[in-house]
Amino acid sequence: MSRITLAELAEKLDATVHGDGSVVVHSIASMSKAKEGDITFLSDAKYRKHLVECQASAVIVKEADVEFCQSNALIMRDPYLGFALAAQALDTTPAPASDIAPSAYIADDAIIGEGVAIGHNAVIESKAVIADGAMIGAGCFIGKEAKIGKNTKLWANVSVYHRVEIGEACLVQSGTVIGSDGFGYANDRGTWVKIPQLGSVIIGDNVEIGANTTIDRGAIDDTVIESNVIIDNQIQIAHNVQIGSGSAMAGGTIVAGSTKIGKHCIIGGGSVINGHIEITDGVTITGMGMVMRAIDEKGMYSSGIPLQTNKEWRKTAARVHKIDEMNKRLKVVEKKLVD
Repeated sequence: MSRITLAELAEKLDATVHGDGSVVVHSIASMSKAKEGDITFLSDAKYRKHLVECQASAVIVKEADVEFCQSNALIMRDPYLGFALAAQALDTTPAPASDIAPSAYIADDAIIGEGVAIGHNAVIESKAVIADGAMIGAGCFIGKEAKIGKNTKLWANVSVYHRVEIGEACLVQSGTVIGSDGFGYANDRGTWVKIPQLGSVIIGDNVEIGANTTIDRGAIDDTVIESNVIIDNQIQIAHNVQIGSGSAMAGGTIVAGSTKIGKHCIIGGGSVINGHIEITDGVTITGMGMVMRAIDEKGMYSSGIPLQTNKEWRKTAARVHKIDEMNKRLKVVEKKLVD
């Protein structure tokens, strides 16, 4: 269990202590369930009324909310950011691996840095490079000439194909496959002819990739994920896709080949993005978005029909089938009005 005083935590969070800085906290909790020894946070003033009943040893709040606290407080401009940093300080998640397991296979010509940990039954193939401080979980596969950057962590059963490059301080969750073949085929009179995928995948620094996500290697050029990108679980990123720095993509999204997504974009869960298009910087696509054309102006975009009762949806669906007929009738009316 991690333990830290409020004064020490305030220094890590760049926060101001209100109350007793010597109080020790050891875990994060929600405001409704927090008890002595816990720290919680308030980021939305509409929940301010709950501060009266909160049993936490401390609360991370904005300056405007500190007067309502019944406990000690850490004052920050952004309490939600404070929650993230406090959670890091008190994190008790175990490491994916420790030391180098005797059951791991490491090729003689692989390069293993200082302080590397490799879990049981992991495979490190010829000329792969595992940089200082990297952690490779049990059952991982690191292909020939692949490169894993400093302090990057791979949880169990991650597959990194040949020549893939992953930068520093990245985190890859279990079951993810990086560098699998892109979906490239030619058709010879009804027979599919495979096109070998000769590119690779290049991933920058501080990238996080969720569980069971697949990132395909490029057909000729590389698939590129720039630094500081976060990618959720069960996402498909096809060959030659480029994702700009600072972008985020929620679970279940599918990105078709050769699409370029700009910097600081946010893609909602379950979205589908067509291939060979470009999305400019600063675009937000809400959940279940279907992006069929390029987006060249930043802003928020949505598509699809929000949830309705079944009765309402059946009426809507019936009307959709009549749109073409209604449009023709409307044009007739407009023509008569003009005449």
